[in-house]
Amino acid sequence: MSKLIGLVVEDEWLLRLELAEELSGAGWQVREAATGDEALKVLSQIQADGAGLDFLVTDIRLGGLVDGWDVAEACRKIWPQLPVIYVSANPIVEKRRVEGSAFLSKPVEVEQLLSECRRLTGDGA
Repeated sequence: MSKLIGLVVEDEWLLRLELAEELSGAGWQVREAATGDEALKVLSQIQADGAGLDFLVTDIRLGGLVDGWDVAEACRKIWPQLPVIYVSANPIVEKRRVEGSAFLSKPVEVEQLLSECRRLTGDGA
């Protein structure tokens, strides 16, 4: 069975590293992006490789012109049922939130993030 692939989009490099390491340690493959613009490039590369994406973990406020809301919407255009977990210190804006997503407030507890990833992906990793 192949590992699920997730994308972590976080502009705080230390937090991004921690989240990616924890998710990798839990058995998932993880791609990373520091900005929304970089995340869109990663999505294009994943598509070009003929691969898929199994979940997205994104901050809302990111450097550049593309925010976490935009990244989630772009992912859902490609993979309509993609599990999305917003991890942010910013308040949730329900009208921007993609359907079936989860919102975790910073500072996020790693076990809570892992639990949401397992719940949304249906993976018992």
